[in-house]
Amino acid sequence: MTDRTPLAERIAAAPISWGVCEVPGWGWQHRPPTVLTQMRELGIAATEFGPDGFLPDDPQAKADTLAEYGLAAVGQFVPVVLHDPQVDPLRVVEAAMAGLVAAHATTVVIAAATGAQGYDARPELDATGWSTLLGNLDRIADAAAAQGLTATLHPHVGTMVESGEETDRVLSGSRIGLCLDTGHLLIGGGDPVRVAQEHPERIAHMHLKDVDLAWARKVQEGSASYTDAVAAGMYVALGRGDVDVAAIVRSLEGSGYEGWYVLEQDTVLAGDPADPTTAKGAGDPVADVRASVAHLVAIAEGLA
Repeated sequence: MTDRTPLAERIAAAPISWGVCEVPGWGWQHRPPTVLTQMRELGIAATEFGPDGFLPDDPQAKADTLAEYGLAAVGQFVPVVLHDPQVDPLRVVEAAMAGLVAAHATTVVIAAATGAQGYDARPELDATGWSTLLGNLDRIADAAAAQGLTATLHPHVGTMVESGEETDRVLSGSRIGLCLDTGHLLIGGGDPVRVAQEHPERIAHMHLKDVDLAWARKVQEGSASYTDAVAAGMYVALGRGDVDVAAIVRSLEGSGYEGWYVLEQDTVLAGDPADPTTAKGAGDPVADVRASVAHLVAIAEGLA
């Protein structure tokens, strides 16, 4: 096995942990100076870009902004319609990849968007839709490789690929790598531990989440929307929920995984923590991110 960068130096973050999301009306959102400063203060080395509009549109300006805060670029989450034969997703993906290349990032993270806003409902795919989706994933994988990037598919609640069965269909029907999001796959009815153990060679990127399973069950049965469950605290700091994060990390590290572990505790913020009318903790995600970093570092020390 080749020498790898220690796990503790492969911990990255994402703006969604600070409530920064592409969904309109998601909640109060921190601005880049606050988010990027707090990431570095927490000892995080790198970050994903966040949604369009969070960082500057110009590719070089994106890279320069992260460099100002001493942060490396990891990748970008790109929700794009893949199942519609009338839609070509490459234009959107290639625009995102220009920013990734400029910032010396490694990974483009694709989600199979429904074409509607939000993640609270999705249509069913027919055979043509699946064939189109899988073909587009291979096209994206090839386009990314040509730019020196790795493309991954992110199973995500409220998209066309959310469940364990759908994830397996992508793994068997396309060549694209997998972004294993431990929270979304669990909420979607999949088993992230099984995927990590059975398909480690396909996992090219990690989004680490922990989940309150009681809230996940409500989303699964339809008694709570995904957005409402996130706002209620469905995602918790690593080690405080029902995802066996340690088993997943042990499996990946034992299989030679060399990629990033991106901490993503999706949150909907109630307000600005600097505003005295905001309830304590309602607008400040730092404590949860700090706890997640500590939990992951403890796992890494146990593997040493």
